[in-house]
Amino acid sequence: SKLARQLVDLGFEVLATAGTREVLTRDGVPSELVAKVGEARPNGVDRLRNGEIAMVFNTTEGAQAIRDSRSLRRQTLMSEVPYFTTLAAASAVVTAIAARRTTPITVRSIQEYHEQTAPRAKTLVPPAS
Repeated sequence: SKLARQLVDLGFEVLATAGTREVLTRDGVPSELVAKVGEARPNGVDRLRNGEIAMVFNTTEGAQAIRDSRSLRRQTLMSEVPYFTTLAAASAVVTAIAARRTTPITVRSIQEYHEQTAPRAKTLVPPAS
């Protein structure tokens, strides 16, 4: 729920299947219900095919859930949409998106980077005996 809340705070709309949506609703995180493949249409695969989904977070557990998510994984790849399967990866990407919104990206050469970090690096090296 924390990651979903962060995504909403960053301006994303969250789509969730029934079980996940129930937890999000209980925790006060707004989300839109999306059907699992085989339940109804439009489902997650349809929404991907229609270009309505920008990222997929799918942390499945168990062999059956993994088999059930095959078509979702396949369509995500075909749609060239980022797909995250662990909470660690989801957390990292949400943190990166948040950082990118507050800190501009600066492009610099390796030499410029070295000039900035070399003074710090020298202080970390113990003196020769």
